[in-house]
Amino acid sequence: MHLASSGRVIIRLTKHLRDNQIVVDNSGVKIAKVSEMIGPVDAPYASAVPLTNNIKKYIGKKVFIVEETPVMRPKRFKGNRRR
Repeated sequence: MHLASSGRVIIRLTKHLRDNQIVVDNSGVKIAKVSEMIGPVDAPYASAVPLTNNIKKYIGKKVFIVEETPVMRPKRFKGNRRR
């Protein structure tokens, strides 16, 4: 991870991600939200918006993605309940 001058976090990827995926540390603390993919297709990077004020302590560390976020999860609608 690298902190850009714009305030965004740049992450070197080993796996392709989708936009709006959440990046966490090894204990599951949410660190950033992926906003866009940049760089070449065979060696991509992700630009992410930090979700914590203390982002500097995660610079240079290994991070992980959350496979399913609430945005990607299909909503379950409840039918009309009649009593």
